Amino acid sequence: MLRQTAISCLVAALVLPAGARTRPHYGGTLHVEVEGDPWQRSSGLARSLVLDGLTAMSPDGTAQPALAVDWKSENGNHRWQFRLRPGVHFQDGSLLNSAAVVASLTDICGAGCPWTAIRAIGSSVIFTSDSPLANLPELLAGDDYRIALAGAGNPVTAPVGTGPFQFTAFSNGILTLAANENCWQGRPFLDAIEIRANRSIQYQWLDLSVGRADLVEVPAEQLRQAHDQRLTVVAASSVSLLALAVSDSGALANPNLRAAIALAIDRGALSNVIFQKQGEITASLLPAEVTGYGFLLRAERDLNKAHELRGGVAPPLLTFAAEGGPAMQLAAQRIALNLRDAGFNVQVVASGASQHVDLTLRRVALESIQPQPALESILRAAGLAIQVSESTPEGLYKIERQILDAHTLIPLLYLPRAWALGGRARDLRLSLEGTPQLANVSLSDVQPEAAP
Repeated sequence: MLRQTAISCLVAALVLPAGARTRPHYGGTLHVEVEGDPWQRSSGLARSLVLDGLTAMSPDGTAQPALAVDWKSENGNHRWQFRLRPGVHFQDGSLLNSAAVVASLTDICGAGCPWTAIRAIGSSVIFTSDSPLANLPELLAGDDYRIALAGAGNPVTAPVGTGPFQFTAFSNGILTLAANENCWQGRPFLDAIEIRANRSIQYQWLDLSVGRADLVEVPAEQLRQAHDQRLTVVAASSVSLLALAVSDSGALANPNLRAAIALAIDRGALSNVIFQKQGEITASLLPAEVTGYGFLLRAERDLNKAHELRGGVAPPLLTFAAEGGPAMQLAAQRIALNLRDAGFNVQVVASGASQHVDLTLRRVALESIQPQPALESILRAAGLAIQVSESTPEGLYKIERQILDAHTLIPLLYLPRAWALGGRARDLRLSLEGTPQLANVSLSDVQPEAAP
């Protein structure tokens, strides 16, 4: 299925022979740098350090206990009961209870939640739904459903959670997180983590080279360069879907125009030129390794068919925005050229512009390797509140085929997510979606405390 791979050198935890390594020690501050916002959804690094979910994703892609110790379904998966772990406290000292969980999940999605109703009964949280929710435990392991204490801190930039680290300060672009001494999972080895936000990749790598950073990002398009520079890199393959979201209003209410857009895009050029052959071309929303039916979906460009579907119609100017850094902007420019070749008039605009946007290029994290919850999480991240009620390959293919035929979400590439390590960090692992798991990371230059 999805594999974690080491590039150039082995993963930091394996750099030293087992006999030569010493036991990890508590203490020290890990310095991390990221290009974006560490609080962003999904897969923002700070969120996974401060907040926990009712469930967590195991390496095999199934749900395992986290803030909930167990769960059961009734009435054909229309009703679920999750029993909370006793004795868990938020970082401000208040007790985690079922009412706090209900308040948090209600704040997160309100009327747009995948369940119909949620309520607190004793030490349990009860979910009910008009439609069966067979994959609810896996869904609740996703980044969107992490539990924050309602009414405490800033829910966006300084939430109060139950995770291994807690918010301390944000100053001069640096987010400081301190170890949660009373974390239900045990105290992390690190005393603190400092995350420098909105740092360009060039400066991240420079800081890593001179020892000012311990962990930095490696974009997919720069993996070869990282290998050439002999950086110690750990990567998770095929964990980020590059997709084009297409409006179905205005001129693009015409389904033939949306189909023409899908056929006009040259995925091979995106993979080879923009992402330096690190992207896996896909016409499916899920990786082929997960479903087995990816080969049934056509990814080739067909410019003649695109012209035919357009039917000589000259649509008005289409606005196109890309979410993300320089590579995403270059990818958007490349796609815009493809669409102009097919007779479309396209203007690339800044992401977040107040004007209506017809086309949006975005990356969506793959949060599970179980097909049903993975597909539902992708659709929700793309703004499509479609419940995936099928779990068989045939049923999933039928649902995905319907979505793809609407051409409102066009999958393009699956990309890896990678990080480069400095010499101090040890025992780094990545989650399924490629997020560093820092609770068990320690620093090699931390000395053990002297015996009293």
